[in-house]
Parts: sequence; C-alpha cells; structure tokens
Amino acid sequence: MFLTQESSTKMKYVVAGAAASLFLVVGGVAGGAAMAQDSAAAASPTLVEALPNFTKVVAETEGSVVNIRTTEAVPARRSPLGPGADPSDLFRWFFGPDFNAPGMPHQAPPKGHPKAPSGKERTVPRGIGSGFIISSDGYILTNNHVVEKSNGIFVTMTNGKEYKAKIIGTDPRSDVALIKIDVKGLTPLHIGDSDKLKKGQWVLAIGSPFGLDSTVTAGIVSAINRDTGDYFPFIQTDVAVNPGNSGGPLINLNGEVVGINSQIVSRSGGFMGISLAIPIDEVMRIVDQLKANGKVTRGRIGVQITDVSDEVAKALGLGRAHGALVSNVAQDGPAAKAGIRAGDVITAFNGQKIDHMSDLPRLVGATKPDTQVDVTVWRKGKSLDIKTTVGEMSSAASSGQAAPQAHKASPTDKLGLRVGPVTDASGSEELSSSGVEVTESEGVAAQAGIEQGDIILRVNNTDITSVSQYAKVVEGLSDSKPAILLVSRGEQSQWVIVKPE
Repeated sequence: MFLTQESSTKMKYVVAGAAASLFLVVGGVAGGAAMAQDSAAAASPTLVEALPNFTKVVAETEGSVVNIRTTEAVPARRSPLGPGADPSDLFRWFFGPDFNAPGMPHQAPPKGHPKAPSGKERTVPRGIGSGFIISSDGYILTNNHVVEKSNGIFVTMTNGKEYKAKIIGTDPRSDVALIKIDVKGLTPLHIGDSDKLKKGQWVLAIGSPFGLDSTVTAGIVSAINRDTGDYFPFIQTDVAVNPGNSGGPLINLNGEVVGINSQIVSRSGGFMGISLAIPIDEVMRIVDQLKANGKVTRGRIGVQITDVSDEVAKALGLGRAHGALVSNVAQDGPAAKAGIRAGDVITAFNGQKIDHMSDLPRLVGATKPDTQVDVTVWRKGKSLDIKTTVGEMSSAASSGQAAPQAHKASPTDKLGLRVGPVTDASGSEELSSSGVEVTESEGVAAQAGIEQGDIILRVNNTDITSVSQYAKVVEGLSDSKPAILLVSRGEQSQWVIVKPE
C-alpha cells in the first residue's frame, strides 16, 4: 500500500494487487521489480474521504451552550436530635412516623414531629440539563422536563459565571421551554434548517452529561421524521447523549442548530446508540408564542386517529397506505359539526397531504383557532373536501346520551356474529341511528378480534342503522371476498377485515 497525502481532509490510497508483493523471480530481481511496477500501475486508485475536523465548529459554538441546574422545594423536617427531642423520634425519623420499637408506647406522631407537616419548606437540588443561547439579550432554549417543577433555575456559562434564570414560557406537549437571564451582549447560536438534514450527515451534540459541562460528542443522522408517538417526529442520531444532555443543541458542520437533544432509547438508562432530537424548525415556530404569551395555543378539530394499514387501505380502495384513520369524533367538536365521521380517512388538511398519521396533529396544532380549512377525507370509495373551522386545543368536547329505542336481536350470521341494539352501561337500549352491538362473536369474527360489546358502525361502504338492516347487508355479502367492518370499542374505532364463512 502506497500513501500520498493530497490535502488535510483527503488522502489517496493506491493499492497494489497481490502480484505486486508476490511474484516469481524469473530473469532476476529486475524482472520482478518490473512486474510489481506494472501491477501497481494497473491497480485502480480509491479515493476515501477522511473524518472531518470538528475543532473549528466546536470553537465557534460551545461558548453559546450553557449548563442548567435546578432546585425544588420539599417539606422541611425538624431534626430528631434537637433540644427536647424524644429519643424515640430518632427511630421514627428513619423508619417513619408510625414506627414503634418493642417497649415503645404506640402513638401517633405528635405535632412538630420530624415527619409531621410543619408548613415550612426547604430547597434541595433537583436536576441538571443543558440549553443554548438564541438571542444576545439572554433568551435560552432548553427542554421543558429540565425546568418543570423547579423553584430555582441557574445557568452556568462556559467561562464559569452563573446567573439566575426565569421561565418565559413552557410547552409540555413539545417538551420545549424558553428561559431568560438578565445579561446583554451574548453570542447566540445560528439557527439552521432541519428540513435539509439527510441520513448519514455528521452532527454534534454539546451539553452537560452527568454534570460534565461543555462535553462534545459526534455522530451521524440515523433517521429523519422518526415517529415515536410524541407530538413531533424526531431526528434520530447515533450521537452519544446521556442524562444532562437534555435541552442541548444538535449542531451541523456549519455550526448551525438543527435540533434540541431531548430523549434516548435505552434499556439501561444510559446511551445505547439511539438518541432523539426535536427538529429546530418545529421549535422555532412556537418560540414567538412562548415569548408573547408564555404558552402555545394550538388548533383542534376533535378527532382521535390511528394508522392506516396496507390491508385496510386496500379494502377501502385507497391504493396505498396513507392518511389518518378517524377512530372517534368528539361530540359537538369542530369535526363533528363539519360532518367528519368515524371511519373516514383524512388524506389532506388545508391543502397539505397526510402521509403518516403523525402529520395530522402537527398540522392541526399549527393552525390558528377559528381558521376555516378544507379537510379531505376518503369515504365510501370517494374523496370529499369538508370545510371545517378549527377550534382551540383547550376547548373540551361535550358528551351526551340518547334516549332508548327497541329492536329485535338477529341470529348468528355468516360472519360469526350475533348482534342486537346498542345498549348503555346500565343495559338500557340507546336511541342511535348508528350501529349494532355485538352480543356474541365466534368463528372468523372472533379470529379477527371482534368481541362482545363492540359496536359495528359500517359494513364495507354501508352505514349500519339497525339490526334488521345489518342482517340484510351481511346476507348480501360475497362468500369469496373479505368484508371490512368499522368497529367501535369504547372511544376508539377501527377497520376490521373478516372473510365470510
């Protein structure tokens, strides 16, 4: 192997073949040397890019990353060794107020007992985390879980100076908090564009893992838009992140913040190769609201949603699995008033496509309340645009119960189901124009997961309105094609595929 250096970051490796090192001595050493030279010339050189040098990026950014420690208030306890203390108090201090050793009279903790409420509090350390400066006048971003439930927040700069901070605003749903210190002339980090991230791109994390401030780790972007069920999809990396890194920045090689390090996936509590960061584009959308109001106001349409599986998409004629399947619609909520139903698949919101279920909460939440938007739903083989007025997240959906109505129960059908009228928790029949209640499930229906008490709302593209109507629909089902049933259980609805017997 011959090595020639071309620059500080690139090196050319020219690898000679096996014939260059192993050859027959025919015609003398000169002949062998000639063979080696010919083989080396014939070998194809391979260009390999060396690891990047992170020192410049770190030097430009670490001064804007801070250590955050917090304190909390806990009830104060009187010392058991103070003047006039009962010797038994020493035992009760350690073992609890109800502890009674042999020979000790049984008694309730007296007023003023070490564990009796005194009305006083003491301040103790709560935890550590990280943050980073986003403005010259002292605004700092971190995670909400770093500062929540604290009665004191202290920010330490890399030069060792410590400042007391105050909370400007928090958003538990996204786990973002904005705090501020009373300092001018700070150097903020540059905000990047997380939408431009690509898999395999180098990134750095700077923070205070286990209290070790200004610690730098490096890795690559492992995945983008990693859906974990949280409000935002995450940036997944293999950058080493540990307790104390929370709230610190994820930085690209241009020295720009592309995310806030927030979570790790671990079985041990420590780093195991998977860390998650909140995309900075999503974070900056809520910073202005935190500055202005101290909280984030989000839109709401009042639906519960689930994923659309390939099997369900095929049965509904969607072509491919995409969108958000409506499993429940809040009564008197914006969606219910607009005409959105359980079983609909929302494929677009306000002109933006819904590829994954997690796209919908983010788009709805980012919409200002009282805004009218078009919600595109897939229903009974057709795409419909439904105008919906977005509500506010904090508004509660009202609930109600209908009056009774009598129906006849049906016999067991080709789906393996026996159904009756919908009943409430007390056994009274509910007045409802939607669905029938499963009273018995066996055979193919039971194998598909349908249980007693489930409500069948739709069979294929037909809404179920009564027991007799359900029986006619099922009787007309093809014996060779699977049927898809919209089944409600509790407050959730889902599509279930059943092949008739």
